[in-house]
Amino acid sequence: MPNQLSIPFKKCSPVPLKQAVRDYISEHHPETHPDAFKWDLNRWEALRKDGVGGAVHVDRIALALSYHAQLVFVLTKLPPDIGLEISYTLAFSPSSRPDVLSNLAYERTSVIFNLAALYSQLAASEDRSTADGLKRATVSYQNAAGTLSYLISTALSPFQASLMPGEAVPFDLTEASARSLEQLMLAQAQECAWQRAVIDHYKNGIIAKLAARVCSLYRSALTTIEEASPAIKQIFPSDWLPHIRTKGDHFEAVAQYRKSVDDLEASRYGDELARLREAFDIAKRGFETARWGGVVPAVQQDIKSLRDVLQKNIARAERDNDLIYHQDVPSPTALPPIGEAVLAKSNIPQDLQYPRGAIGNDGIILGELLAWGATQAIDMYNVKKEDWLKNEVTERAKDLDTQGDKLLSDLSLPTSLNALESNVGLPASLLGKAQEVRLAEGPHRVQKSIEDVKTLAKRDMKILDETLDVLDHEFEEDEDFQEAHPGIRLPSKEANEELVSKAERYKQVLDQAQASDALVRQKWADWEQNIMELSLPEAQLEALVPSSTVSVGGRSGVSSQTLSHARALHVLLESLDDVRRARTQLVDRARRLAASDDIAPKIMKQAAGFEQWTEVQPAMFDDLFDQEMAKYDKFRDGVEETARKQEQILSDIKARNAAFIQSRRDDPGVNKRQHAIQTLELAYHKYKEITRNLDEGLKFYNDLAGILTQFKELCKEWTRERQNEINTHSMQGMSIQSPPADTNRAPTPPIQDQSVPSTPDPPQRQQRLALDLPPPNSDEWESEFRMPPGPRFARHGAASRTPRK
Repeated sequence: MPNQLSIPFKKCSPVPLKQAVRDYISEHHPETHPDAFKWDLNRWEALRKDGVGGAVHVDRIALALSYHAQLVFVLTKLPPDIGLEISYTLAFSPSSRPDVLSNLAYERTSVIFNLAALYSQLAASEDRSTADGLKRATVSYQNAAGTLSYLISTALSPFQASLMPGEAVPFDLTEASARSLEQLMLAQAQECAWQRAVIDHYKNGIIAKLAARVCSLYRSALTTIEEASPAIKQIFPSDWLPHIRTKGDHFEAVAQYRKSVDDLEASRYGDELARLREAFDIAKRGFETARWGGVVPAVQQDIKSLRDVLQKNIARAERDNDLIYHQDVPSPTALPPIGEAVLAKSNIPQDLQYPRGAIGNDGIILGELLAWGATQAIDMYNVKKEDWLKNEVTERAKDLDTQGDKLLSDLSLPTSLNALESNVGLPASLLGKAQEVRLAEGPHRVQKSIEDVKTLAKRDMKILDETLDVLDHEFEEDEDFQEAHPGIRLPSKEANEELVSKAERYKQVLDQAQASDALVRQKWADWEQNIMELSLPEAQLEALVPSSTVSVGGRSGVSSQTLSHARALHVLLESLDDVRRARTQLVDRARRLAASDDIAPKIMKQAAGFEQWTEVQPAMFDDLFDQEMAKYDKFRDGVEETARKQEQILSDIKARNAAFIQSRRDDPGVNKRQHAIQTLELAYHKYKEITRNLDEGLKFYNDLAGILTQFKELCKEWTRERQNEINTHSMQGMSIQSPPADTNRAPTPPIQDQSVPSTPDPPQRQQRLALDLPPPNSDEWESEFRMPPGPRFARHGAASRTPRK
């Protein structure tokens, strides 16, 4: 009984192929008659009979590949749904209800799956006791894995996209199912390679690495199945998962065992014993999995034999180490890991990956039904040509120009050379800033804003003083009332405590604001002269800045060394311009050639030969594309040649400019000019800073005025309430019917703001530090505009006047 697994076929049923295709052609292609495709339909039906799988013979591979190739081309002629219902059973449940879909892409994916199953069954039927049998089995398993890889990467996506709403991919054709089977086939191919290495007596270290790779692949297959959805996981036979898990354990133990032999040969006796013990534990676990999982006897016997060998070697190794070597035995985690040697890889069959080769001299089914390939090829060539020209020539030339421009900009060339020989004036950025200040009448604006801020500050202070006057007046009235009627209500000292506290906070805010205003005024005093200079007309501004220009003839004491460097830089810059002009000419020539390049006649001529036996596909013109695109290579090569020349010139420019700058570094005229320009630049930034501060000050005082006015009205309202209390008490005293005042009566309720419902007083807000006041536009100010407590019975005591700041 074999100790490896093979993939079963998906079984299909006969379908009315001819009638479905004839009906479709009649409905959608009235310009032709279905009888024109009689041969095509007969050939399709014959290919399907032998190409859908079901028989295990090597000759069926070519038939399946040929049928698949025809399906690939048919799907370019017909839509997936032509009204032909196709049914296949699940591979692992041949007696189950088949999945029926009206979809030619379903036919293609099922054919590919069955091709993989055919490869796996051919591999399983090989005699693996011989080297030739192992070689054939390895190749077949790799082909099976490659076929499944092709199914995942190429066929599944268009199949899924073609499904109608409510339809689903059959479970055995899902990516998870196909991926796990691919990894299983690779594991078995690697196992065959490992077995051949054992037969050929490879070194134990190499065999251990081969076995480690087998283990890794089995583990990957198991993980993919276990992480799949339950519906996919359940399609596999009940003994497959224990089989795969046992195989993983078996080859992990084999890898440790072979590595232990390698350690023994290298006199690493402690490592040998540790690996033997680790291998034994793994083999023991694998044997239990095999026994309880119903794995085939051959697999159980394999791992049992390995376990027995390990047990004997452990006894021998322990005896030798205890009596002779006395080496420490490391823990399994301390052992050096065993690397993996990869021999088995997914191999997509050539005729599967490139279907044209599988057709040979056979005709293409429905090859005359569609002829859009030539037009698509022309469009593709034009797009390819434009993209290539853009990426390889045009954009490359732009990048090179940009590189040169950036370096010259970083080195301030040729500006620095022009400044040496002629008056280049002030920097454009400085002139722009000066114009901004001049047009805005900057100094006048600043002075006016300073006066406006002062005026607003005085207005705000006046509002606050008027508010305090209101409170003072109420305080005086309350003194008279308290003297005549002591204990009737709270004295002003206590009743207006919250209003006075708030007034003090506003006073602090104003004091801090005025201190900030003083800083801004001082800043203006420090920079007024420079800002005034910045607002001068351009000619006067330039006259203020010292000039650093000299003539090339050497006046102003310029050294001959500086002039030599300047002349050399001029020569290099001219060379760079020559290179750029040559590059621009190459780009223009390439564009003119592309504009006149018409590949249509050549494509149509070549397509005429293809149409007799195959469908025209754009990919068929790749060789022609390459041939035609070759004429543009000279432009790319020319651009790269200019790149090499430019690189050398730029390098020379950097070196020569460094020498030029060094020769100019100690020039006093340059330093004075630079200092003057920097001062004007800084004056502009100070101007912006001052105007921003003044704008903020204007907004601050305007906002605060509204808040203070609201506060003033609140104080007036509170004062009126206090006056009403006095008047009410006086009227009660004049009534002859009123009983004597009860000194034990309950206190009158506090007077509250009538604009809001009466609510309990909020908890006392934690007092802020003087420097931690909220901004004037903060909601916190508004939330604190509450009417202070109204009249109450109070303790007798002397009252003090309202404190006033």
